[in-house]
Amino acid sequence: GETIYDPACGTGGMLLECVDHVEDAKEDYRTLKLFGQEKNLTSSSIARMNMFLHGIEDFQIARGDTLRNPAFFEADGLKTFDCVIANPPFSLKWKSDTNPLFSTDERFSQYGRLAPKSKADFAFIQHMVHQLADNGTMACVLPHGVLFRGASEGVIREYLIKELNYLDAVIGLPSNIFFGPGIPTCILVLKKCREQDDNIVFIDASGDDHFIKEGNQNSLRDEDVELIVDT
Repeated sequence: GETIYDPACGTGGMLLECVDHVEDAKEDYRTLKLFGQEKNLTSSSIARMNMFLHGIEDFQIARGDTLRNPAFFEADGLKTFDCVIANPPFSLKWKSDTNPLFSTDERFSQYGRLAPKSKADFAFIQHMVHQLADNGTMACVLPHGVLFRGASEGVIREYLIKELNYLDAVIGLPSNIFFGPGIPTCILVLKKCREQDDNIVFIDASGDDHFIKEGNQNSLRDEDVELIVDT
């Protein structure tokens, strides 16, 4: 069956959304194998309970720091997955500069630069890319800053596009659509087997016509999501 992996799975919500999506598509969702890793003890415990409560039988939820101690391995290294998704904590501080292992870690070393210690956004991207199967698809929710910040992040971004040619689409979302910081966000879609070698799709779904306000939050309706997918 297909494998789905979330390296910052929290309480498992995005993994369960994937199951719902496949179930709605009238496919055999019970062949899905779900994998998640979460640093927070309480959240990882709730994620496991959520899997049981939703009748998911084939899953592995690991507790731990994904960037420092990734959990899932195969005989020849880190396990790869058909679908990799995440909404990692935005601009998380990490200790890349104090750990010499990161400069030789195969997830990060080929890019020539590490994500800055004040913002781990690109470290999560690099980690997810490394664990993406050759024919798989990856989608990651990130702050808009990943599209234009310079220094080491600019170097990593250029390598992903020019050298690897993995970036497939950029979807700009409305601000205040996730609980927490009300900053504009985007979804990066990456594939290792891109059909369009010279084009990256940019979709601006942040306009007033493409969401509704619900209290203090903005929200995407079903038709807004369908428009993004159709585009």
